[in-house]
Amino acid sequence: MPRLFRYSHQSYSTLRVNRQHSFAQQYALNIYPSDAIYTFIPKNACSTMRTSLAIANGCIRDSSDFNWIHQNNNTFSANLSELAKAKYTFVILRCPYARLLSVYLDKIVNRNNPAWGYVDLHKRKIDVDDITFEFFVKSMSNERVRNADIHWMPQTNFLVYEDYDDYFALEDLGTAAQVLKDKIGLELVDARPLTKHGSDGYQKLAKRKPYKRSPLELLAYKSEGFMPSIRTMYNDELLACVKKAYKNDIALYKKKLGADNLFVS
Repeated sequence: MPRLFRYSHQSYSTLRVNRQHSFAQQYALNIYPSDAIYTFIPKNACSTMRTSLAIANGCIRDSSDFNWIHQNNNTFSANLSELAKAKYTFVILRCPYARLLSVYLDKIVNRNNPAWGYVDLHKRKIDVDDITFEFFVKSMSNERVRNADIHWMPQTNFLVYEDYDDYFALEDLGTAAQVLKDKIGLELVDARPLTKHGSDGYQKLAKRKPYKRSPLELLAYKSEGFMPSIRTMYNDELLACVKKAYKNDIALYKKKLGADNLFVS
């Protein structure tokens, strides 16, 4: 059976102008030694995976050169032939509630480029410091906002195939590492200590309703070694917003990986 592409048959236009397929194709990355394809989804261990692929594909020697990946997001993007002939395909999914919080604490609180892009989405009628987590989550009900940046865009947008050989949970990356080593000889190199994107080493922030606090306030707490937990950053209203806005991501996660690692199923 040939591999069926997820978005190609949803439009009768020439494939090269099929925006959904073209978008997903650029995030389907070759692992050349094993003729495998990995779909790269931002905020889903993507730095670890891109570093591991760069080493496997012979472009860098080891993790000391990990900054190479930031200028080479599309270097390993697969063409149509490579996608169709792939011997093995896989993707790493993440709990949508955790992913949205991760991008907020990383990109918005730290005032990285996506934060300023988010301000532009609101026609500069807000300031970065107005973007509380509550405001951020509620804004995802707007499809234009939800699809505006790859870091919080739905995970299903990145899937080039209708189905993959393996789906892995970010929450169980150890299993993914062992399976990938056994199946295609890929050694995962943990890039989290290098990128410092994780929350390891932080104490839990003991403040009421942290989802209402400004990014500047949260950044100050972060600099002091404190980070809010996912449990304190969501109330029932925000959970409902994510459940509706990312319903396809949640459904896919439950179907392929079960509900055990979802914050709310």
